[in-house]
Amino acid sequence: MKMSPTPQHVRVVLADDHELVRSGIKSLLSMVDGVEVIAEASDGSELIQLVDSLTPDLVMTDISMPGMDGITAIAEIHQRHPQVKLLVLSMYDTVDFVKRAVANGACGYLMKDAPPFELEQAVRSVMATGSYYSPVIAQRLLQPSEPTADDELTTRQVEILKLIAQGRASKEIAFELGLSPKTVDVHRARIMDRLQLNDIASLTLYAVRKGLVKP
Repeated sequence: MKMSPTPQHVRVVLADDHELVRSGIKSLLSMVDGVEVIAEASDGSELIQLVDSLTPDLVMTDISMPGMDGITAIAEIHQRHPQVKLLVLSMYDTVDFVKRAVANGACGYLMKDAPPFELEQAVRSVMATGSYYSPVIAQRLLQPSEPTADDELTTRQVEILKLIAQGRASKEIAFELGLSPKTVDVHRARIMDRLQLNDIASLTLYAVRKGLVKP
């Protein structure tokens, strides 16, 4: 049964690093009355630039993208444009991902494997009520969850862990973050001690599980 038309014209900026995924979502959204995709981005930096110049009503973004990821982009957009609604469209269904997204400003979370009608439902719900969560996500949010990376580590430690998991050496990390290699090594030792992990492989697996880097 087709839902009633949206009460307003909804301008959407869509972000995903896979062109085929963006094309599919854009095609589905084009069939929704009152909804228009006005621009597309393939990474977080490009997304922020588009939002700054276009100020859309709604941003739909993936989390895992090259360069600046979706979570970082969401936080930046929320700070600059608090009126813009931010809806995550992701393949990851862990509570950790969802909580990180929401903590940074997302108001909804939609699974990529959701049926097509749910895309329209999510857009309408976010614009009308300010939030939407896929049923599987809503159910998991009600269940007890393990601590997130942000609960277990400081902001700087999370930043360094992400770079370690991307295969960066201490000197590279130090240069990128404006630290000394020795400081990076101290942070790495503290991260390992805090997480009770003993090698880079284990740190990388942790980072992937917590949604800090792509698998």
